[in-house]
Amino acid sequence: MAQDSAPPWRHVYRWDLDKTYLDTHFEELKSLVRIPFERAEDKVNVPGSACLLRELSSDRADESPSRVTIISGSPRQMRGVLEDKLRLDGVSWHEFHLKPQLRNLRRGRFRALREQVGYKLPLLLRSRYELGLAVGETLFGDDAEDDAFVYSLYADILAGEVDESMLRSVLDAAGSDASAVEQCLKWRDKVVQSEACSPERGVGSIFIHLDQRSPPAVFEAFGPRLVPVFNYFQAALVLFARGHLDATSVMNVTRAFLEADRKPADQLANLFQDVMRRGYLPASAMQELGMAVQERADRASEAEVVWKCVERAGDLGASRLFRDPTELQDLDYLAVLDRLRTRSGRVQGDDPNSRQ
Repeated sequence: MAQDSAPPWRHVYRWDLDKTYLDTHFEELKSLVRIPFERAEDKVNVPGSACLLRELSSDRADESPSRVTIISGSPRQMRGVLEDKLRLDGVSWHEFHLKPQLRNLRRGRFRALREQVGYKLPLLLRSRYELGLAVGETLFGDDAEDDAFVYSLYADILAGEVDESMLRSVLDAAGSDASAVEQCLKWRDKVVQSEACSPERGVGSIFIHLDQRSPPAVFEAFGPRLVPVFNYFQAALVLFARGHLDATSVMNVTRAFLEADRKPADQLANLFQDVMRRGYLPASAMQELGMAVQERADRASEAEVVWKCVERAGDLGASRLFRDPTELQDLDYLAVLDRLRTRSGRVQGDDPNSRQ
């Protein structure tokens, strides 16, 4: 349990690295065995990811600090270069967990190389328990692994919606080994019996970066708490609507995205329109953002992007469907897992960048 001297956290932001923060790929076993020897400066960010994480974790006047936790499937042997990369990006963190892939290989635990639920869930639960208090969380992952599934399962455990029997069944179906199941059950029991468990102050949002261009409809079953995004410009807009970023932060992320991806303003407006059509942005949020940008009297390229988005919001109309993230729905995790695991290959999604 955390000590009484621990700071009262404003919010907890939990990030994956590969395909979520960094544009890296470890799909093949040979890539795990031949751990890449890239230098920190050779690592490539997902556009806008570093700026977004800096904005989310920056100090705010008269508020408690936020907490950054990184839980990645990257091998532990990469810790040095990954920490150097984060420092180069100006990102600080409070927890950093990497997967013991070399140990898994030595012990012949080949299934554990890819299995993510039994790896990430006990780390999430232990971290929550050690915080010692209920605090809001926002989680970031991608569509290449089981992030949507494990994050949603974790969120429902904090909300008191997953009992021991259900959790055991889900872990068995996910292929978690006996030691992982034991750890998950242990930390689940500790969390639900502590002050860290709260239906009101648990996971408010889950962002899934569609690195594989999975169709957003694949994630409909997880409800509006989970937001599939094609990039972090979309995420920044939703985070503004949900109170995590101010207008200046949105402008900073937009500028970083423009510099990294060099998309014209019209294409970014298409991205805005896509996320609003899917019900993750209320019209009122765009009106508020537009007024804040107007007060800045900013003529920079990022301001042009925001104004185009505000214009599109007006075209869509205030009657556009808005999905309230607090309206959660019951999840049949066994059925959801079965659908995710039986999908044949990766289907290309409807990428709004390609729209004319």
